[in-house]
This record gives sequence, C-alpha cells and structure tokens, in this order.
Amino acid sequence: MTTLFARHARVLVTMDDSRREIADGALFVRDGVIEAVDTTEALIARMPDAIRAADETLDLRGHVLLPGLVNTHHHMFQTLTRAVPAVQNVELFGWLTGLYGYWLHLTPDMIYNSALVAMAELMLSGCTTSSDHLYLFPNGVQLEDEIRAAAEIGLRFHACRGAMSVGESAGGLPPDRLCEREPDILRDMQRVIETHHNAERYAMLRIALAPCAPFSVSQDLMRESAALARQYGVRLHTHLAENVKDIDYTREHFHQTPAEYAESVGWLGADVWHAHCVQLDPAGIDAFARTGTGVAHCPGSNFRLASGIAPIKAMHAAGVRVGLGVDGSSSNDGGHLLNEARLALYAQRAGGDPAAMTARQSLELGTRGGAAVLGRDDIGVLAPGMAADFVSIDTDTLAFAGALHDPVAALILCAPQTVAFNVINGRVVVRDGQLTTVALAPIIARQNQMARQLVDG
Repeated sequence: MTTLFARHARVLVTMDDSRREIADGALFVRDGVIEAVDTTEALIARMPDAIRAADETLDLRGHVLLPGLVNTHHHMFQTLTRAVPAVQNVELFGWLTGLYGYWLHLTPDMIYNSALVAMAELMLSGCTTSSDHLYLFPNGVQLEDEIRAAAEIGLRFHACRGAMSVGESAGGLPPDRLCEREPDILRDMQRVIETHHNAERYAMLRIALAPCAPFSVSQDLMRESAALARQYGVRLHTHLAENVKDIDYTREHFHQTPAEYAESVGWLGADVWHAHCVQLDPAGIDAFARTGTGVAHCPGSNFRLASGIAPIKAMHAAGVRVGLGVDGSSSNDGGHLLNEARLALYAQRAGGDPAAMTARQSLELGTRGGAAVLGRDDIGVLAPGMAADFVSIDTDTLAFAGALHDPVAALILCAPQTVAFNVINGRVVVRDGQLTTVALAPIIARQNQMARQLVDG
C-alpha cells in the first residue's frame, strides 16, 4: 500500500457535482484511490499522522490541480504519417485514399512505437485515460502491440479492436488488401475481450469493439459486433457523420441518415459512442439523447480536414453525452488534449455567440464528459473514492503572466502548456514536465526512422 499527499495547489478543480474549486487545495491518495479532498490546512488538521507518513508529498504552489483528461478518440498509428505532403490539403475521403497505400506496410513494431509516441504526447498534455481505435491489421499487427505500450508507459487505456471488411471491389473506400474476413474479425474480437478486458472499478485496461465506418464495413458486421459486445458487456465505437461525403455515402448505399443507419444496426445506446458526428442532424441528436449514445468531439481534426463544426451546443441542450478526442495524428497532427478543449470552445463561438461555450465547459468535456462517454464512474472527478488520476499545471510561468485573475479559465484561454505533474492510478508518471516511465529520445529516434521507411520507401 502506498500513499501520496498533493498540497498547496493554487486552485484544485474537483469537477464534482457541485463543480467546487478549492483555493490552496490538497488531496490524499491511498493505494491508487483518492481518500480525501479539501484545503491543505483542513486535510493536515484532519489526518496529520497519515500525511506525515505519506510515501510522497507533492508541493503544488502556483499550480492548478485538476482531474486527468480523458481522450475518447485516437488513431495512434497515425503519428507515423504526420504532415505527409500529398494529403495536407484534402478532405476526409481524399485524405484516407492518399494514406492507405502507406498504411499497408505497417508492422507490429511500428504500431508499438507509434503508440508510445502518441501516449507520451497525451500524458504530457494532461491525459490520464485514452481510448484508441486501431482498425488496420496488416503484416501480423495485433491489438496487443498497443496494449503492451500502454502497460509500459503507464496510461489508463481503452483499446478498441477496429476492423475494415468492405474494400474497393465491394464498393467500400479502402483497398481490398487492408480488409479482413468478417469471421476472422469476430473471432479476434472475442479473443481480445476474453484475454484483456477488465470490467472492475479502477481498471487500467478495457476493450471495446469498433468496426471502422459505414464506408468500410458491412451492416452484418455492425450487427454481429454489437451482439458480441453486448454478450460480453463491452462498449462499441465507430465513426459517424464526419463530413458531407460521409453523409452522401450513407444515403446512397443504405438510403438512411447516419443516425437512422446506426439505429438500424443496433448502434444506438448507452454502451455506444461515435466519433465526430459533425453532420448529425436534429433528428439524430434527439435519437442520441433518447438512447444515451455518446459522442467523441474532435475539433482539431474536423478543422484540418474541412469537415465542419459539430453542433455541440445543440447536443448539450438535448442532453447528449460528449467528450473530447484528438483523433488521428495524421489529421490533427498533434495529440494535445488541452489544445483540443481550447479548439472546442473556439468552434462553438465561431457561429457568432461568444457565450456558446465557456472555458470551464470545454474543460468539463475533457474530464467528466470524457469519462461518461467511456462509461467510467471512477475517473474525471477529484473526490473521495475516485481513481487517483490527476494533473497539475504551473501557472507561475510566462504563458500565464497577467492571467491569474482566473487561473482555471487561463488553462483554456492561454496557450496550451505541458503539465508539471501527471499522476495515474496514484503513480507519478510525469514529474517536473518529464516522463518518468520511458526514455523519450530513443522512441523519437525510432519513430523518425520508421516514418521515413513508411513514407519514403
């Protein structure tokens, strides 16, 4: 059993039901779980012996302390194909067809190393829990290549076993060589659930099933994967209504709107979350709200690919659960979750309403919002009984000079920063802005070598 005491935070942002913000805040952790949250003075008075005996004490003077951020959508392998010249100025379908040829050559080592790069980026930006949607399995790639990286670096991880089964010859978007046989897909989905999924509270690893998109999988696979997921009690994830061409494809091939398509294949419900939903119509929003279906909002990627602005304000008004996602690092080209929260705020205000989203609302998307989308009741909030996943950002720095009238809002309104501390499951994984679990230099060197091999041949 280990204990940790974090004290003297300039502000501790609980994100609890009362949205308390505690000046000179502190929290006490025992064995990976938060035991107490209060002012520093109050905690020292309440539990002096435990605090004196704490295995580690973090002095967070000048820091804002907040729940660890939750990333609800990513494609970590794409850190190998960032800023590829041929696809810098195209929309979603052109971007995908321009990259499939490179991704045909992905190897298990590439998946593993690219996951380490993506996870390191996320953790340094304040993320403590991430999902990842891996839908390509060429050359012996397995979901375990990412799972191994998460265990090594110390990230709480939701691994999504994706799939593509409808290639060009059958009217789909991807090349046939990147598609798998549906019986093989379902067999491997069952295998990874039985091998890796942990449904217990505070689990560090969970599995979700994630056929890629309407333009790359069949309706049969959608239905059968949904049935399999519900048999085992795991969640479902896919892309939906990302851009206008996505809408056109669904209407042409299925004669339905995206929400109607999702409902017809059993993909609405409290155990489902969809990425993007940029073009979700009012009826679709109502269907999501009625069924408890979640949304992963990825504004950076949506801007980069000119997909549009997701109607998050309307979703919130209807009661739809929404979290943030950085999406793939070939369409966002970065994995900074605080920056995503900033872009989410700007996106909603771009329509002309300066009050469409506040800084605290955007921060909530990245914390308790993301936790709800992933079906977690043990992260996203700093309160007794919650997992000890938290981060701190030093606000006594150049980036926040003159912004301390409201240091919480400054986290969003000022330029995004690297965290000073990141604690996951009670373990310090970032200390003074440096990862403690892996050495970054060799990972970066391998990544650049692999990226040149993949793109330059």
